Formats: sequence, structure tokens, C-alpha cells
Amino acid sequence: DIEDVGGVEGSSKEMLSPSMRSSLEKQGYKVVGSHSGVKLCRWTKSMLRGRGGCYKHTFYGIESHRCMEATPSLACANKCVGTSWMWDMNEPEDILEGCFKGHYDSIRSVSRVPGVLAPRLAEAFAVRHCALSLVGEPIMYPKINRFVSLLHHNGISTYLVTNAQCVVTSSFQLYVSIDAANPETLTKIDRPLFEDSWSRLAQSLRALKDKDCRTVYRLTLVKDKNVDDVANYAKLVALGRPHFIEIKGVTYCGTSKASEITMESVPLHSEVVQFARELVEAIRAEPSVEDEYDIASEHEHSCCILIASRRYLIGQQWHTHIDYDKFITAWRRWLETKELDVMSYIAPTPPWAVFGAEE
Repeated sequence: DIEDVGGVEGSSKEMLSPSMRSSLEKQGYKVVGSHSGVKLCRWTKSMLRGRGGCYKHTFYGIESHRCMEATPSLACANKCVGTSWMWDMNEPEDILEGCFKGHYDSIRSVSRVPGVLAPRLAEAFAVRHCALSLVGEPIMYPKINRFVSLLHHNGISTYLVTNAQCVVTSSFQLYVSIDAANPETLTKIDRPLFEDSWSRLAQSLRALKDKDCRTVYRLTLVKDKNVDDVANYAKLVALGRPHFIEIKGVTYCGTSKASEITMESVPLHSEVVQFARELVEAIRAEPSVEDEYDIASEHEHSCCILIASRRYLIGQQWHTHIDYDKFITAWRRWLETKELDVMSYIAPTPPWAVFGAEE
């Protein structure tokens, strides 16, 4: 999270101070314009060398070396400085051009690393997916819908991740980060700036239920912080009825004054699996939940589990993956009809990616 971004409520200036821009660049970010950024993911580097991909590859079929991780807003409504846009604003076209340049420059910088495979390197220069989940709150950017549309026009699918403190917009896979199952824990973990943060979360989840895109809850488990309230997590599932629920153990990124996370906070993969099993049972006990859910996939290296609505279990085979050519076709059809059939671009989950597979 970025806590020292520039700007004062009611002013209009650049979001990033020179010191913050310098700090981000030292961390490997390519700062785009005055408020956006892109950064090469370690899983991109891994897949370029013929190694494994991230959990999104396992769960949804996204090839990590063809994925760009970016954000049009490096500020958020948790632990940052504002609850609404207050800075100079760059145009979506300029942001996208800058993101492409920053991402491809980063690809070139690792192209000579030993083990990089030529075919994958060539593919990496044709991004197929953009994860709008880097840092910050992308929905805060006033022209987010235009930015997402530009990505789709370029044949790039999107995952849009929000902390549910701003108005939920549309993407073709919309994530909501849920870090707590009750107001008190939410305040402790996220330190939201909105006084009505819990009601905003509930409102966003209710809105999610009516979206015609694929929807995802993302739960990050922190031991001794947010793992003991399974029943209330199930009630939140009842509010939004997401298509998928990702449950991930928190990642320890080192000691920081801004975080109380230590290695003791990180759950074992077996503990994440047990939490997922308990959550599935708790969801089944919720009378208002019409969809049945079950564990569909796992990525043990990331300490991550995927629970899916059983609508994606077709003929005893999970179909959590996305056919990206069909995705683009569905989006073009949506431009004309404003109707989207999420089942029109599903693809079978390969045997190696299914929960419990030996691979």
C-alpha cells in the first residue's frame, strides 16, 4: 500500500511526490504519467524460463508471461490519503501506451537472463491479459471504464480488483478483496479512510450479485487476525453470490512500519485447505445461497485455493478456465447487445489443475 502519496483534500496536483516516485522505481515499478504504474511479476519471469506460472494460470488458464500487471491509480481508500480523486488526471489512452512501454521495456530487460525461452519471449511481447491489481484502487480513477474498454479493444482480457470501498464498476472478471468478516477486524486490518467502510463493503457485495460478468471474492488469511469467523464469511458470500472464491494465505514481504505481518502470520497450505473446506460447509448452511459451491483448484506454491460455483462443474469436469479468443468474441457481442453470457467463453480445467491432483 502507498501511504505517503502527494495531494491535499480539495487540491489538484500530482499524486506522487518525488520521493515516492523514486521509492516505487527502486522497487521495480515503471511509473506511468503522474498516477499509474506497471511492474513485472516474478511469475512472468518464471514462465519466460519455462517454469511454472502463478495461481491465475492454474485457476483460469492465464499464461503468466503474457500477463501485464498494472494500475491506473496508485492511491487507494485504505491507509492512503483520500476517499475521492483529487489529483491531476492523465487520459486513458496515454496511460495504456505508457503501461505497454513500461511492461515491454521490463520484458526486454530480462530477455538475456539465462534460461529464457525464445518462443515464450516472442509471446510475451503480445500481452493477452491485464491484471488491474498491482497496488492502489483502480476504481478511483474516474475514467476506469474507458481504460478497461481500451484494453478489450486491444484483445486483452481484464481482471479488475477492488477493495469494495468505491462504487463497483464492470470488467470481465471482477474481484472484490475481503480481508475481514466483521467491521472490527476490517478496521484493524485495512485501516479504511471511510467511516462507513463496512456498509460500503456490504453495498459493493450486493451490487456484485447483479453483475453479468464473472465475479470473484478474494480472501487473504492472516493467522490470529481473520481466520476464525467462517460463519460470517459465509454470510458475505450470501450477499454477493460470487462465481469464484479465492482463499490465499498472506505473503510475508519483510518487516515494515506499515505492517504488523510476520512469518508467524502466514498460514500453512494445509490450514488454508481446511479453512476452505469449512467455508464450503458454512455456505451450504446459508438458506439464501442458491448456488452450490465446492473446491475446484489449488496452487500450493502460492498457498491458494479456488472455490467455485458448481455451475462451472459440467459433466463431472470443472470449467474454470477461460477461452480467450471466445472471450474477445463475447465482448464484441456485448458492445452491440449489452448482454454477456459468461458460460460462452469457459474452458475445461486441465486435470493437473484440479484440486487434489498429484501434479
